[in-house]
Amino acid sequence: MAIVKPFRGLRPKPEFVIQVASPPYDVLSTEEAREMAKDNPLSFLHVVKPEIDLDPSKHIYDEEVYLKGAENLQKLIRDRVMVQDSRPCFYIYRQKMGDHTQAGLVASASIDDYSKGIIKKHEFTRPDKENDRAKHIETLNANTGPVFLTYVSEPGVDVLIKEGMEREPVYDFTSDDGVTHTFYVIEDEELIEKIEKTFAGVDFLYVADGHHRSAAGTRVGKERGRLNPHHTGEEEYNYFLSVIFPHKQMMIMDYNRAVKDLAGKGKEEFLNALEDSFLVSETDRPGPEAPRTYGMYIDGKWYRLAAGEGTYNAEDPVDSLDVSILQKNLLEKILLIKDPRTDKRIHFIGGIRGMAELERLVDSGAYQVAFALYPTSIKQLMDVADSGSVMPPKSTWFEPKLRSGMVIHLLD
Repeated sequence: MAIVKPFRGLRPKPEFVIQVASPPYDVLSTEEAREMAKDNPLSFLHVVKPEIDLDPSKHIYDEEVYLKGAENLQKLIRDRVMVQDSRPCFYIYRQKMGDHTQAGLVASASIDDYSKGIIKKHEFTRPDKENDRAKHIETLNANTGPVFLTYVSEPGVDVLIKEGMEREPVYDFTSDDGVTHTFYVIEDEELIEKIEKTFAGVDFLYVADGHHRSAAGTRVGKERGRLNPHHTGEEEYNYFLSVIFPHKQMMIMDYNRAVKDLAGKGKEEFLNALEDSFLVSETDRPGPEAPRTYGMYIDGKWYRLAAGEGTYNAEDPVDSLDVSILQKNLLEKILLIKDPRTDKRIHFIGGIRGMAELERLVDSGAYQVAFALYPTSIKQLMDVADSGSVMPPKSTWFEPKLRSGMVIHLLD
C-alpha cells in the first residue's frame, strides 16, 4: 500500500510562474545556471543552485551556499512571489513535449514507504551528492525539487487524475525548450479522499529520477523524528515532495557515452578487439535500431555493433541491460573503464541532445569514440527494482524534465 498525502504547497503566484519555474538543479552546470538566471532575479535557480549568486571560487558544498539558498527562498516568500496554500491540496502536473503528454499527481510521499521498500529504487546514491541534498533540505526547511516516481498504471487512478484536470489550471505556459507545463490545484476534499484511498491500492512506487533527493529527504525526516520528543509520524518532515506518473506515460530516452581515448590502442587494434564480443559493421544510420545493438562513432564514421552470443545473461535483469552489456564487454574489457562513476575519461550524454552531439564531441578532438545506446524500457527499470538490484550509472534519461519551483513542500 502506497501512502500519498496532500500538503500545503508553497508556489508562485500565477503572474510570476514563468519567471520562477526553472530546470532542475542537476541538469545544468553552475556556469549554465548563472547565465540562464543572470537577468531573472525570480528564477528558482537562485534557490536550487544558489552558488550562482556567490563568488565563482566558492565551493558548491560550502556552508555559505546553503545559507544563500535559504536567504533567496525567504526573499521569494517575503516579497509574496511565492505563497503557501491555506489548506492541504493535491496537485496535477501535466507536461506536453511534441507528441508526448504525461500527467502526474503531485503529492507528499512517505519516508517510511521509502525505508520499507514500498518505494523501490534502482540506483545507488553517491555519498557526496546525498549529503549535499540533505544539507540543502535541512537548511532551507523544504523539499525544493520533486522526486519523479512511477507506478504500474491503475485505471482507478487514471479516472481521478482525469477528473482533476476538468477544472481550470492555475498555470499553463510553454518554457523556452518548447515543453508546455499545465498545473492544477486539487482542493476538493472528496476528490482528495478518493485519491488517497485509490493509491492505497497501489502496491509499489518506483523512483524514476531523484534517488539522491528521496534518500536525502528520508534521512532528514528520520533525523528530525529522532530529535523530536513529541514525534507522531504525521509531521510534514515524514514526507518528501514527489510527482507520480503512471508507467504507461513514461518516456525514457537513450543515455549515451563518449570516451576520451582508446586506452593506448590504435583504431584498427580497437576495432579488431570489438569482434570478440560484437558483430561490427559500417553503417550510415547513427542510432541503434533495436535492443542490444549500438551505434559507434569514431574517426568520422558510424559503425553498428550487435552484442554477440554469450555476452550477457538474458535471464538476469541487470546483466541483460544494454548499458551493462556495453560496460562489461567494451568499456571495461577494452577501454579499461572499471568504474564509470569515477573515471574521468568517460562522459555521459542525454538522448535529448541527439546523435549530432556525439559527432560534435568526437569531431572536436576532445573525445575519440562515442556510443549511442537503445533506451532502457520502463519494464526493465521495474524488473531491476523488483529484483532488489541496481542499474549501472546513467542508465535512464527521462524527458520531459520536471520544472523546479512550480510547488515546494515545507517541512513544518
